[in-house]
Amino acid sequence: MATLQLYLVAFTLFCSVLGGFVPYDYGFDIARHVVRRQSPLVVRGEAGRGVVLRQEVRQLEQDADVWTLYLLGLNLMQSTDQSVPTSWYGLTGIHGIPHKTWGGVGPVPGSESTGYCTHSSVLFPTWHRPYLVLYEQTLISLIERIANTWPEGEERDRYTAAARRFRIPYWDWAITPPSGQSVLPLSVGGSAYVNVNGPVGSQRISNPLYSYTFKPLNATAFLQRPWNIWTSTLRAPTTNDDTAQSNNSLIARNLDHNLSSLSQRLYILFSNYRNYTTFSNNAFIGVDNASYDSLESLHDTVHNLAGGGGQGQPNAQGGHMSYIPYSAFDPIFFLHHTNVDRIFAMWQAGNPQAWIQPQPARMPSYTTYRGQIQDSSTFLTPFFADENGSFWTSDGIRDHTRFGYTYADLGIGPNISRRATANVRKAINRLYGGSSAASLFMKANSRISGGNQPNGKQTDSSGLTRGVVFTGDRYREWIVNVRVRKQAIPEPFSVHVFLGDVPSDPQQWSLTKSHIGMVGVFSSDEFYGMSTGQLDVSGTVPLTTSLINKVIARELASLEPRDVKKYLGAKLCRRVLGVSGKIYDVSQVKGLVTEVVSSVVKAPATEEELPEWGRVQSHFQMR
Repeated sequence: MATLQLYLVAFTLFCSVLGGFVPYDYGFDIARHVVRRQSPLVVRGEAGRGVVLRQEVRQLEQDADVWTLYLLGLNLMQSTDQSVPTSWYGLTGIHGIPHKTWGGVGPVPGSESTGYCTHSSVLFPTWHRPYLVLYEQTLISLIERIANTWPEGEERDRYTAAARRFRIPYWDWAITPPSGQSVLPLSVGGSAYVNVNGPVGSQRISNPLYSYTFKPLNATAFLQRPWNIWTSTLRAPTTNDDTAQSNNSLIARNLDHNLSSLSQRLYILFSNYRNYTTFSNNAFIGVDNASYDSLESLHDTVHNLAGGGGQGQPNAQGGHMSYIPYSAFDPIFFLHHTNVDRIFAMWQAGNPQAWIQPQPARMPSYTTYRGQIQDSSTFLTPFFADENGSFWTSDGIRDHTRFGYTYADLGIGPNISRRATANVRKAINRLYGGSSAASLFMKANSRISGGNQPNGKQTDSSGLTRGVVFTGDRYREWIVNVRVRKQAIPEPFSVHVFLGDVPSDPQQWSLTKSHIGMVGVFSSDEFYGMSTGQLDVSGTVPLTTSLINKVIARELASLEPRDVKKYLGAKLCRRVLGVSGKIYDVSQVKGLVTEVVSSVVKAPATEEELPEWGRVQSHFQMR
């Protein structure tokens, strides 16, 4: 995928030393007007003003007035004194570092060195929903204040109207980007500075989507190098010292290379995962071999890709997004998690009756013990639901529209109508089905004319023979299930799967056609070991699309086990790579199991249907 423009911009940035944070100059200290609210700060959202769409970040950029307010609002939030709970530092610090009490909600004994976020937990999707709403309502408040700084008249009216249209955007990392662009939008990774035409004219300010500059860096929270010398957030940092800069061109390249795998995983999650527990989080609970992936595991992989390090990095070191304690400081975090919330809402639309069943917490959080039973009435701390100090629960946030936002193609409320569910399925097929065999079947159905061919086999326009990949409306999906100890090695890492030769240099992995996909394990570093205990996590790497390409190239006779097992036995490889760039001996990685499985799947006949999966069959474990 062409990303030359992004690469050229990034290269230009490497040739100069970046300056410090540049705020927009309103002619007065607008940050002093930020309300320093007392606890509890109630998470209400904007429901009283109607339900407004959260848009994909590239779509939001097309609305010039809203985009201007968005950049100015982020810039102001990042300018606000770090001691303010609703500053950028204050809000992002809820997730991990600085491991401090927020809103007066103190830690349980023994959990002082963690953040509030619930990882490897049935509360993973639900906890982030009020977190995003808190961020959104804070940003809207700033944007409204900024809109009112325009001089009275037509311009102010225009911008106050734009403020009412604003909801936080999401970054869809699983959709094919516009032609010539990268999965990583230029607005996020292209330049450290941006020109904004604000209320007192056009100014060049720091791009608040590119990085966050600490003001100042809290050396008592960031206790070790390089975190205690990096004054701004970084992606794929170029060095480990104070000259480090972000290598967003590398991030873009790796995201582009992994797009097909991310899209396939998401499509399978939508079509094959009906149980909330297995869908919601990456904790391996040993249910069956059909439930290795999860929304959280897919989310983890994107974290590792967006943080960089390891794969393709000449001076290997993961950036802030690669590590749990530091990740929320990077502005891409909220774009990523808004997409995670969107996926969760879309999944809810297709599975309206599925919900949380009690499970023990696999990891502690700031207010949770490991082993504590979590259910739909567990408090989602530190997010207050009212002035009396009551907290939101998963039951309370189940309907996202109560907070005044929704996403395109979704119905309203938890009781989704049949028509709305069909619309969600259409969106899933159109956005994410393109890399699935299911899309080949639907396309073939629309192209075939005249019934059976003389030889009794139907053939689509690509030359793919029905009866080789498809038998009637059935085909076989192939997947590598991955299970591993979350803190198997003392750093975040990824399990990479190859179909063919593996370059010895991991810098070449993202360039080789043999690389099929990866499962990212989003963890802490050794210093901030987050008491994961014996927790195993799991994820998947889909193989089917790559195998179909081998069928088309006549390297593989069919997708049936008699042909595929022998082929995979000879070609399939795995590697474990830390974000430091170190390749680990797979035999020394605790708990690592990689198993090849398959399932016969009924392909959808129309866009209003999703594939129907049969029983998953185990074939062999990779050695």
